[in-house]
Amino acid sequence: MPAILRIGPFRFFFYSNESGEPAHIHIQRDKMLAKFWLTPVALASSTRFSPKELRKVEALVIENKDILLEAWNEYFSH
Repeated sequence: MPAILRIGPFRFFFYSNESGEPAHIHIQRDKMLAKFWLTPVALASSTRFSPKELRKVEALVIENKDILLEAWNEYFSH
């Protein structure tokens, strides 16, 4: 499970066996977990994040979308 970014308490990662799905990123903080599609950025699922924190996480995904997509494409192109 490659970790792509750490921003504050958030860890951005994907699982190495997800090449069959569209580009996305998982975000974890403590026992909270969310999954966002990257093109376009959209919430796929969330567990335990408050709506306020989800908005913050979504803003971080949008802000770092290019880095996240590049990491996804680089990892799964092998």
